[in-house]
Amino acid sequence: MRDDAMPSAEQEQHERRVRRMIAGEISAAGGWISFERYMDLALYAPGLGYYSAGAHKLGAGGDFTTAPEISGLFGACVANQCAEIFGELPGASILEVGAGTGQLAVDVLTRLDAQGCAPERYFILDVSADLRQRQRQLVRERIPHLESRLIWLDAPPAAAFDGVVIANEVLDALPVARFRWHRTHCEELGVAAAAGAFVWSARPAPPSMAAACAELGAAAGWDDGYVSEYCPRLRAWSVALVQGLRRGAVLWCDYGLPRPQYYLPERRDGTLICHFQQRICDEPFSRPGLQDISAWVDFTALAEACGAARCELAGFTTQAFFLAALGIDAEMLRAAGGNQQRFAQLANQAKRLMLPGEMGERYKLMAWTRGLRREPSGFALQDLRHSL
Repeated sequence: MRDDAMPSAEQEQHERRVRRMIAGEISAAGGWISFERYMDLALYAPGLGYYSAGAHKLGAGGDFTTAPEISGLFGACVANQCAEIFGELPGASILEVGAGTGQLAVDVLTRLDAQGCAPERYFILDVSADLRQRQRQLVRERIPHLESRLIWLDAPPAAAFDGVVIANEVLDALPVARFRWHRTHCEELGVAAAAGAFVWSARPAPPSMAAACAELGAAAGWDDGYVSEYCPRLRAWSVALVQGLRRGAVLWCDYGLPRPQYYLPERRDGTLICHFQQRICDEPFSRPGLQDISAWVDFTALAEACGAARCELAGFTTQAFFLAALGIDAEMLRAAGGNQQRFAQLANQAKRLMLPGEMGERYKLMAWTRGLRREPSGFALQDLRHSL
């Protein structure tokens, strides 16, 4: 991490509280906890975890930036996809999971309202009280006439509903299990405390982890000492999220890869990535409670969960092709309104969303559907389902 990414005195106090909490759990567990548990505590411990405590996480002045923070073009294209699906589902709703600053909700509702098909209910499921407050404030400032349609939830809707579930950069924040593969055995990489710091500590992997590693591709040529991760809770979490969806679609957007590419032999250190003050590092123990910790998404695992969720796998593509299929060029012209300077600004934003060296290829979109007659048109220009 760069030296100029320095926490404030208040942040340092918070980090010390988080460290004491995690150290206490390690001690109570006999000196070792799994990395999955560490990540769970660092991100979600009530009142202390990164997503549970008050902190400026997203956008300018935050730790990282998502597509909706870069440009309203992203939300406009997502809205176009929702509008198409709403054509089959009168009275449909939207459920957004992990709504961040609320920017995507505002952009989607603004575009749908302009098209005359804003949903009567826009559910937001978010664990962060701080982010919920930012979402409410942004909605009140930008679309006060639609404020009454937003409903904040602590759990997926209990009642069945028709509509669209949107999960933008949510799966990468699910806690992962970390492993180290050897030709003769497999180790689970957990966390211990030493000299006041957290350190990696290996233990023999339980049978479930050894079996999972074998399925992930250990026989395909991993070298001795290959390190990576997988998400044990992805299937159950994603299935539970959509259980109330009667008819509609789920749009998953995240950075990641199909399994054959994710677990290539040359990717021998895994995909863990941390963000603090717009800086990136691969040290998950450096700023617990202050930095985001994430891992790339295994989209093959997500596709496998689709069947368990009683859904159809309706599309898999890159963000660039998704936005192109949903008319980002037309959205640029509409938003610019003939203003050439504004159009140039939007063109620069579109480059960040679509270029391969930016977000265009690293981020993928996957669609699950249930009870729809047609596949979402956002996946019409490129079909990568064969790669899964």
